[in-house]
Amino acid sequence: MINFLKESTFVVNEVIGKAWEVTKRNYFSIATLCFLMFITSNASGLMAFFLKDVNKALSALMAFFFVLLYFTINLSMLKYIFHLLDDEEHEVSIVSTLPTRQQIIRFIVGCLYFMLAIVGVYAVVILVAFPFIYTGIRMPVITNIAISVGVVAIFITWVRISFFPFFIIDKNQPPFGSLKFSLAITKGNFTKILLLLLVLGGFHVLYLFLSYLQWPVIAFFVNIMSSFLIVPLSSVALTIAYRKMMSEYDGDAEPDIIHNIV
Repeated sequence: MINFLKESTFVVNEVIGKAWEVTKRNYFSIATLCFLMFITSNASGLMAFFLKDVNKALSALMAFFFVLLYFTINLSMLKYIFHLLDDEEHEVSIVSTLPTRQQIIRFIVGCLYFMLAIVGVYAVVILVAFPFIYTGIRMPVITNIAISVGVVAIFITWVRISFFPFFIIDKNQPPFGSLKFSLAITKGNFTKILLLLLVLGGFHVLYLFLSYLQWPVIAFFVNIMSSFLIVPLSSVALTIAYRKMMSEYDGDAEPDIIHNIV
């Protein structure tokens, strides 16, 4: 187990190191895309606030428009990072990395499958816990255990299938196929991904901790550093991690779900 953790840590360090080099050379272009996502996300919230009492149909339409725009920028950033990894010597404009209509539709459908998978996993945990009601154990105990196990199962599922957008952009996979591939390549790599997420999410945890201690000035600067440094670095690092897992994947061309769950 110790050797496995050492190996995982080494792999995470390798991914972070390469991601830092790519981000440093192309910081402004990557940061610009991240900034556009930030602006789009906040603009949608403001628009929903101002239109909520004017016209609900218009508010819903604008919300859909901003969500679609956010997804487009997100997929465009993935496509741009793939270009940097595959052919960094040749310049490419951000406009030329816009996803196709088919890729956007596949991503939206993939998100629906993603949410159904999360709900399905939680429902299975609740169903498994249901027979224990008849054991005589107090209900609050069973409920708390079921909720705790359900949250852990949701987190594991989220990590395992969260790479599906990469397959849509990189391999032009259909929505359900992209989720199956994400499940397949993350098999045996969960610890490495978890360590990577802990490293990338460290600044956000530090920000929450400083906010809890009521140190607003320091927390503000940590949040700024996280927004303008860690977010671009995270996008590149996760793309590199995806490429590394794909290079090591030797499974089926059409992976199934059952054999890749554990």
